[in-house]
Amino acid sequence: MARKNRSRGGSGFVRILGLLPFLPIAGRAPLYARLLLSLATDSRVPASRKALLLMAAAYVVSPFDLIPERLPVIGALDDVAVMLLAVDVFLEGLPEGLVQEKLVALGASPNELDADLRRVRRMIPRPIREAASRIPAAVDGVAAFVADRGLDRRLRELITDRPPIANSPTIANRSNIANRPMEERPA
Repeated sequence: MARKNRSRGGSGFVRILGLLPFLPIAGRAPLYARLLLSLATDSRVPASRKALLLMAAAYVVSPFDLIPERLPVIGALDDVAVMLLAVDVFLEGLPEGLVQEKLVALGASPNELDADLRRVRRMIPRPIREAASRIPAAVDGVAAFVADRGLDRRLRELITDRPPIANSPTIANRSNIANRPMEERPA
């Protein structure tokens, strides 16, 4: 009995063809990685933009995926899409002069970056790009909420007021502490 749906074998080929626009970007990945590192370590870049890259990196290394990794070729597509989207939104929110300055320092062409960003934007649907572009504002909102409530100060105090590790009981001396009278035990 012949299969009714023979397009299944061709769909993998179509998906691979869909990746072709990313080939030039893949060739410049080391350059773009250096650009992102340079921007992420620059104090002029808002923390919310840096947080966006961190969230995308966390998703990429996370064992949970929208598309399971066990599916050949397309299994990595969600990771690629999330990272490209995050990089696009990250760069969109930066002053043009800052990105240009970093590109010149790396000896890269701003025209290539612009062309690559146009390719990425064509591949990712507009509603998804628009939703992702709201993430930095949401991160800023959460940061403002935390600061308004004094939670950032409390967390810093909690971290800095911890006793040094050298003074904390170790497994070896816990039995000694347990055998001491209550009034001699550390607080």
